[in-house]
Formats: sequence, structure tokens, C-alpha cells
Amino acid sequence: MTNQFSLDLRVARRKAGLTQRDVAQLLDVSMSHVCRLEQGSILPTLEQIVTLSLIFDCSFESLFSEVKQTARDHLCKRILNLPDNVPTAAATFNRDASIERLAHRLADELSTHGDD
Repeated sequence: MTNQFSLDLRVARRKAGLTQRDVAQLLDVSMSHVCRLEQGSILPTLEQIVTLSLIFDCSFESLFSEVKQTARDHLCKRILNLPDNVPTAAATFNRDASIERLAHRLADELSTHGDD
């Protein structure tokens, strides 16, 4: 299951002149773990994402643009299924405005990023 992240990781590692063993040492994981990351069979933990962004001097958003797009798509679908009639209380006072802002932000990102 190769994905864009795994390809980007492999390219970034090779461009930096690092071996899988180097990246494994820097991530404090086994070399087989790095191999599986590059094959796309696993995704890194949040700590590994941040570490990779430091190693390769890039934002973690750029490493995971494909994952972010998928999450954006799923969120757009799930937001439509939120219940409408939630009783208003102090804890839910801003709920409707927050949901509306999220929906607008997702729509704006969708039109801006398209096929990110």
C-alpha cells in the first residue's frame, strides 16, 4: 500500500544522503520500521512525524498533505451527520457557530487545495 507519504519519505531520505539505518537511529526505531514506513505499510507516530520534519527540514504538513486531504474529506462528510437539536447549555453555547466556522473553513480549504 504505497502512498504519497512513503514516496516522499524515500525521496527526502535519499536527497539528504541518509541511509535507512541513519533514519532508524535518529527515530530510535528498527531499520525494518523505516523500511515499512517507506513501503507505506505503516504510518509514523506523531513524535516520528515531528522528528522527520526536523531531520528533513520540512513542515510535517508537507509530509502528510495526502493524509490531511483524506481527513478533510472525511470531516466534510461527518459534519453533515452531527445532530441538529442539541439543547443549549453553557457548555454548548458556541456549538452552532463553531460548527459553521468549521464547515466554512473546510469548504475554503477544499476550494483552495483541491487535489492536495
